[in-house]
Amino acid sequence: MDFLMSGLAACGACVFTNPLEVVKTRMQLQGELQAPGTYQRHYRNVFHAFITIGKVDGLAALQKGLAPALLYQFLMNGIRLGTYGLAEAGGYLHTVEGTHSPARSAAAGAMAGIMGAYLGSPIYMVKTHLQAQAASEIAVGHQYKHQIFPPESWKLALVAAMVSGIAVVLAMAPFDVACTRLYNQPTDAQGKGLMYRGILDALLQTARTEGIFGMYKGIGASYFRLGPHTILSLFFWDQLRSLYYTYTK
Repeated sequence: MDFLMSGLAACGACVFTNPLEVVKTRMQLQGELQAPGTYQRHYRNVFHAFITIGKVDGLAALQKGLAPALLYQFLMNGIRLGTYGLAEAGGYLHTVEGTHSPARSAAAGAMAGIMGAYLGSPIYMVKTHLQAQAASEIAVGHQYKHQIFPPESWKLALVAAMVSGIAVVLAMAPFDVACTRLYNQPTDAQGKGLMYRGILDALLQTARTEGIFGMYKGIGASYFRLGPHTILSLFFWDQLRSLYYTYTK
């Protein structure tokens, strides 16, 4: 569960931070091995880079490399945080006397970080190649011509649906927990709930009593239930729409 929770949390954050990763990659490659003032600066600052990429490459370009980025975050952070969590749960971060050991914590953190970085490095390379791809007028660095899936491929729709499934589960899990508890609470003779006044009250009580992780109980089961449902729904929708436009032209 430590691996799954930390991996899913990192993926949820990645959906929002990936555009910044695209901008960072482009700005870091700009002027590579060229003296200042001898090259054209396509990206003057972070905000200008956002506008330029969106205007020339399109808004979708700000999420370039999202698929390998999600896999990288899930793998790296899942291993890094999950391994550290296992070490903590197993008592390896404490001395024989039971006190917390900074040295052991640092060693466990370093080992977990090394494992995550080593296994995630090949995926990070692919992510960097994809995020650097740009239209010729704003291209920086070497331009690889990777194409994970051809346009209109069912595989592309499948990957997009898998990403959507992660986002949906992360956003909906607290409300799903609250709804389950609302439906399952005992009631009085008039059918009024005895534990929660409504969904907001259920969310607040859960957060106060069980913490933020209490609002994400059952998230693994939720993804394995909702994930395939979302994936298949979006996948079938995309394929049916493609067939419709193919035979109605």
